[in-house]
Amino acid sequence: MPMHNPPHPGEIIREECLKPLDLTITGAAEGLGIHRKNLSRILNGHAGVSPDMAVRLARAFGSTPETWLKLQMAYDLSRAREKEENIRVKQFVSA
Repeated sequence: MPMHNPPHPGEIIREECLKPLDLTITGAAEGLGIHRKNLSRILNGHAGVSPDMAVRLARAFGSTPETWLKLQMAYDLSRAREKEENIRVKQFVSA
């Protein structure tokens, strides 16, 4: 069953990964091998978790890339469903 209003993965990274380890954004970005600005964009919900980032997060925090990508997909799908009534498509039916 899909989650209603799932959190952005950045919120999970901040609350479940960085805070317990007392990691700063700068320290976490260095450890992940990325620019601070890129991590900040994810943490603030302005960017999503890419497959590359999912691999980095999994290696750094002991989860799996699939977990991070599923969190991102759940978030993205929830946002799309919020706008579903505005999406106009033609339904194709096979004969």
